[in-house]
Amino acid sequence: MLTKAISSITPFTLLDYPHKAACILWYAGCNMRCLYCYNPEIVLGKGTIAFDAILSFLDKRKGLLDAVVFSGGECTLHKRIYNHIMQVKTLGFLVKIDTNGSKPELLQRLIDENALDYVALDFKALPSKFQYITQSKLYAAFKQSLDILLANTIPFEVRTTYHSELLDKEDIKKMIVFLETHRYVGNYYIQHFRNDTKTLGNLSYSKKNILEKNLSTATINVVFR
Repeated sequence: MLTKAISSITPFTLLDYPHKAACILWYAGCNMRCLYCYNPEIVLGKGTIAFDAILSFLDKRKGLLDAVVFSGGECTLHKRIYNHIMQVKTLGFLVKIDTNGSKPELLQRLIDENALDYVALDFKALPSKFQYITQSKLYAAFKQSLDILLANTIPFEVRTTYHSELLDKEDIKKMIVFLETHRYVGNYYIQHFRNDTKTLGNLSYSKKNILEKNLSTATINVVFR
């Protein structure tokens, strides 16, 4: 019996892989329960699509798509994700993963084997708020994944979801300083919480007051999206 790990597929996007035409595979399940998460059906649900169907889809998209984005949920949790990524690479596609950084050993293995072309790493919060926001004790794993990415040459971005009940401007400033201290250079994406959307936590309306000031530094370009 084929395991159905994938909840859904976005067949085409120009937004999720920089300057590339891509599709997104949404893997079911996650080891965090972020209060602002707007994909509860993916995080708490089960997959509906077998990977063989994905391979058939991708085989027909050669020359039309440049890349495949492995997302979720948390795609790195799936027991066959390494094989899935290698199969997609064999087909000739670029591979990006969206990850919360909770599987640093897998991340290192994929980098060592040149299986990844781009990574988006979620920076949920600093330790003082990480456990509350994510309902997990996985900060150390996230930090290890960040260190791995910083020590390698693979292109990657760091991103944070902002809700005014969970993080304030001072939190974001401290997170920027943290990234600077660890010599991260590049874009730091601040994603605004989607108001009026069903989430895992009972959060009220999020104010966008963080936009009042330019937070970019000499080495980190803060981008709101």
